[in-house]
Amino acid sequence: MQEHTTTSGGGEQIPASDSTTAPQRSAMVAIIGRPSAGKSTFLNTACGEKVSIVSPVPQTTRNAIRGIVNSSRGQLVFIDTPGYHESDKKLNLLLKSIAHDRLPESDAILYLVDASREPGREEELICAMLASSSARIVVGINKIDLPDSKPGMVRLFLQKQLPLVPSDRIFEISAEKDTNIDPLLLMLFDLAPTGDPLYPKEFYTDQDVDFRISEVIREKAMLNTRDEIPHAVYVEIADLEMRKNGKELWVRAFLTVERESQKGMLIGKGASMIKKIRTEAVKDLNGIFPYRINLDLQVKVNKNWRQKDPVLGRLMKR
Repeated sequence: MQEHTTTSGGGEQIPASDSTTAPQRSAMVAIIGRPSAGKSTFLNTACGEKVSIVSPVPQTTRNAIRGIVNSSRGQLVFIDTPGYHESDKKLNLLLKSIAHDRLPESDAILYLVDASREPGREEELICAMLASSSARIVVGINKIDLPDSKPGMVRLFLQKQLPLVPSDRIFEISAEKDTNIDPLLLMLFDLAPTGDPLYPKEFYTDQDVDFRISEVIREKAMLNTRDEIPHAVYVEIADLEMRKNGKELWVRAFLTVERESQKGMLIGKGASMIKKIRTEAVKDLNGIFPYRINLDLQVKVNKNWRQKDPVLGRLMKR
């Protein structure tokens, strides 16, 4: 993996608190929030690399994605969880359980709230889930760069729902614009216990190569389609083969949907859509990996896959 020891997209390393002899800190940090609260964008900005895929579609993240921030203070290992969404559908229940299950194993919790949306039932459910963990919560009121942002409204909500979280652990941020990310990270380091790094300092994620490739492909499919396609698609990596003395990775992947009509939409007229998805995915992947990606991308149907436990079990990295 390429070396990355900075803390944000701005490239500034978090300073040590006192001196080079300050004890190193290390923590697992769960990121919790409603769908589209900006969790994946925050993770990418904090790590300074593309760790988690991003799209306007709620619940784009389907897994517990780990991103790693290294600084002179130590190491924070973030776990980007799926958006916490109230629903009884099988897939949504699995996604919600991933978010819930990450809390006990975390040293700290980052609760992200979208300042451009009025807090509702889902925010109340999240706060109820977090109420017993106030001592290790840091809150990011996100998207303050948007014209309809109302951080004051969110602060009033938090005072009522999480009264034990002190105001100095609540930050108004823009994950997309990299605003106030460093002060928030400093607070998380203050909450982190002393300890050695959990990962080598050159790591910014622990994701396997095939998982990272599949996620980038899925992101491009979601960004280029509409209607029912984004939630009805998953990516299956069929083959990986290193070629040309380690300079090229050949990948055969399948975009898998639930119905033949969806297959046609992904392929597009004259295969225009599948070519576009492939081109955009390869461009991103070539920026991530130190070798060239040669992608053979096809589309197939797995009828009603969202109701099949074996498929869901393979997709949910927990």
